[in-house]
Amino acid sequence: MKIVIVGAGKLGMSVAKALLGGDHSVTIVDTDENLLQKISSQIDVMTINGNAKEIKILKQLDIDSYDFLITTTGNDEANIVIASFAKRLGCSKVVARIRDPEHMQQINFIKESMGIDHIVNPDQGITVEIYKYLAEKYTLSNGIFSSGKVSLVEFSVDRYPRLIGKSMREIPKILPNMLVVAISKNGKVIIPHGDEVIEDEDFVYVIGEKAPILSLNAKVHERGKYTDLQKVMIIGGGKTGFYLAEMLSEFGAAVKIIEMNKKRCHYLSTHLEDVMILHGDATDLTLLEEENLDMMDAVVTVTGFDEDNLLLALTAKQHGIEDVIAKVSRTSYAEIISRMGIDMALNPLDITTSNILHFVLGSQKILSSHLIEGQAELMEIIATPHMSILDTPICELELHEGIIIAAIHRGSDVIIPNGDTEIHEDDRIILLSLLRDRAITETLLKDTGKLGFLKR
Repeated sequence: MKIVIVGAGKLGMSVAKALLGGDHSVTIVDTDENLLQKISSQIDVMTINGNAKEIKILKQLDIDSYDFLITTTGNDEANIVIASFAKRLGCSKVVARIRDPEHMQQINFIKESMGIDHIVNPDQGITVEIYKYLAEKYTLSNGIFSSGKVSLVEFSVDRYPRLIGKSMREIPKILPNMLVVAISKNGKVIIPHGDEVIEDEDFVYVIGEKAPILSLNAKVHERGKYTDLQKVMIIGGGKTGFYLAEMLSEFGAAVKIIEMNKKRCHYLSTHLEDVMILHGDATDLTLLEEENLDMMDAVVTVTGFDEDNLLLALTAKQHGIEDVIAKVSRTSYAEIISRMGIDMALNPLDITTSNILHFVLGSQKILSSHLIEGQAELMEIIATPHMSILDTPICELELHEGIIIAAIHRGSDVIIPNGDTEIHEDDRIILLSLLRDRAITETLLKDTGKLGFLKR
């Protein structure tokens, strides 16, 4: 497919790299010529230096020959205008990043009147994942999710102590015909392989045929966990803090926001109902103690600085807060996070990139937009005739450590794969991938016959 991305920031580049993995033709438009020169030396894309709000730039691109335009600049109004112009000029589908709450309140009107096909909001995306964790404890339809004859169950390992201390090689003896496809360790989701050992306090995701999974679910599922959430402190009153406070307040929790910017505090106080807004520096421990940090059920750190979010999350955890969540945009912090004991660290860039790719590539998703703890994604794909992974034992595919083939639907049969299993044409593959490895996933699954590997 031919795809143009307007805006060479973090989101634009993340989407571009993932699309290139799938062997698509990508063009990047930006006003920063030096940045474009740097990009051209790093990845195989065509670059255009110009302002995409100018119709002449879109016409020079032959925008009517493109399958998608994705506009990811930092300005909502610019994104709306660019997407609308591109649609009017003949681009098949257009995607716009829009973040402001005022726009989101009338998003359907904007989409319809401007001809925008899909809208992504990084702040709202991460908010939904935080809300799922805090308010619902990530229960998938009472702890279980099914697709066809395959089901997935998620539970804390202390609900099934026999798994503690066991490696992946030992799991089949305890859970026959099932596969542990993901483990959440101290807030970090990993794809387990071989000698990986399940430890106390881990959270596991197990897939298998529906009947045995239903039986396992009856033993491990915890009901009503979410009802304990009463008091939440949100540190950072930006867009994510705004959306989260609004959702949690509607849920019935007592929400308190701490924000440094006095002008922003005024905005929050006039746009949020039943939410306490405090003007202050949350890195001041005295302030946190005065605001009864120790009495909170959950603390969420969503300032604009990763370092502050991690420091404040660690402080909250050291004060015995049960649920602590941090917004962290740098993937290089992943290892640090896993050692800090934070319950969850979410990257809005990964979540938004996944959202865009779903729309552009037409992925058929088992869990729709539902992600596993906002860090991994379960999806179902069709094995098309020209995919390079066909008719080869899985052990010979050299899968990246962030990817696992979890199950295969073949006709009326369900296969829980091992290293000797081969994928055949028309199989429906259930695959789990870490969001940060989505570009690698696209490379693995691309159709060498240029027919496209995803079907509806």
